[in-house]
Amino acid sequence: MNFRSDRRDEVNLDITPLIDVVFLLLIFFMVSTTFEHNSEINITLPASSKEIKDAKPDAVNVGLDAQGNVYINDKSLVNAQLETIKIALSEALVGLDEPPIIISADANATHQSVVRVMDAARQLGLVKITFATQELKDE
Repeated sequence: MNFRSDRRDEVNLDITPLIDVVFLLLIFFMVSTTFEHNSEINITLPASSKEIKDAKPDAVNVGLDAQGNVYINDKSLVNAQLETIKIALSEALVGLDEPPIIISADANATHQSVVRVMDAARQLGLVKITFATQELKDE
């Protein structure tokens, strides 16, 4: 008597769940990935060096103090609202062709006041913005 059968069961590997998981991972990464990030404001970040460069006469100088006061070409503005800054910047731009904006902010000036000046410049179509720095002295 032979109780063992000669027939062997075929082993099948079902890869359908694996394909489903890979497909879901692909969709997840496609949805959550940022491919390109464009900024609306072009900023030239300042580098502190020993060279002293003379300011160009066709540049617009914007000063910000710690109290939030705004100065454009050494003239104080009545207030620091966005519309006031835009009007003063447009008056300073008369006769100038795409001048750079040089922002000289106090170390204790708020980020909001700097962003407000940058936003006013962007709304006027000015994209050449730089920040004035001073050389750090070794202690």
